[in-house]
Amino acid sequence: MTAFWVLLALFWLVAVAAWLLLTRARRTTEAGRIRSRLLGGAEEKRRRAARKAPALLPQEKSQRGRLVLGLLERFRLGTYLRDLIEQAGLRWEAARLAQGCLALALGVFALGSFLLPAGLRYLTLPAALVAGSLPLLYVLRKRRRRLRHFEEQFPESLEFVSRSMRAGHAFSVSLEMLHREFQDPLAGEFRRTFDEHNLGLPLEAALEKLARRIPLMDVHFFVSAVMLQKRTGGNLAELLDKLAHLIRERFKLRGRIRAVSAHGRMTGMALTIIPIVVALMMFWVNREYVTFFWTDPTGQKMAAAAIGLQIIGYGVIKRIVNIEA
Repeated sequence: MTAFWVLLALFWLVAVAAWLLLTRARRTTEAGRIRSRLLGGAEEKRRRAARKAPALLPQEKSQRGRLVLGLLERFRLGTYLRDLIEQAGLRWEAARLAQGCLALALGVFALGSFLLPAGLRYLTLPAALVAGSLPLLYVLRKRRRRLRHFEEQFPESLEFVSRSMRAGHAFSVSLEMLHREFQDPLAGEFRRTFDEHNLGLPLEAALEKLARRIPLMDVHFFVSAVMLQKRTGGNLAELLDKLAHLIRERFKLRGRIRAVSAHGRMTGMALTIIPIVVALMMFWVNREYVTFFWTDPTGQKMAAAAIGLQIIGYGVIKRIVNIEA
């Protein structure tokens, strides 16, 4: 059974590599033929330059990973993965991300089946699952860092829009000015919102798309305030100032909460690290005593139960000290 899965993994890797090489060669040939046919003429040069420019709304390429995309859409994961990649600020494709996860999982499973001894081959499946989740964990980490950076810039940007409107600029012009005065990710997101509105999309729809791309409560407050002001009227500049002040107060409250819960986080980290350190010390001092946990079937069950309980305990402690502000 193990040999079958190894052969299946190797066959899949070879097929994907051959498909990528053939697709790249065909794409290069077609691009060269079209380029040679369209050479010359100012209008054609302008079109080629426009094609080289980055698209305002990047879309998934239909020729890549049709099978994987079909499976993702069947299980309703394609939109979720595309949203994660977009929120992380990466120029990846959902199909490529799924293929990378699957390739890592199958590769680690094949290596574990070949290299590990018979008594430790039960670890190949957990190791494959962990390896397969690494690309997704990287995307989630990039997304979390990008959203945190956006959240730190957001109060100052609201005050900038408020000052700009008091100086006589329109709201849409103030959004465009954010691109020149701030850095990414905030500058790029508001630039995209301004471009969508400038190309004919209603302001409400452009702001709703901003709220979907940046799933932060503060951004939802901002979009709701702007849409409410557009319908009922009022002083939008004053409203943005109050919203910026509210966000800054939330930051202060969050800092106090982190200071209060620091002891609980340190306790959870210590309780997680101490068993690992003790196990390493026992392996160094009395190796025969510790080898019981991966040579004997009962020891393997005990080690698996201990690891599972450690993970559950760390998750519970982290859940307790994670207070949303």
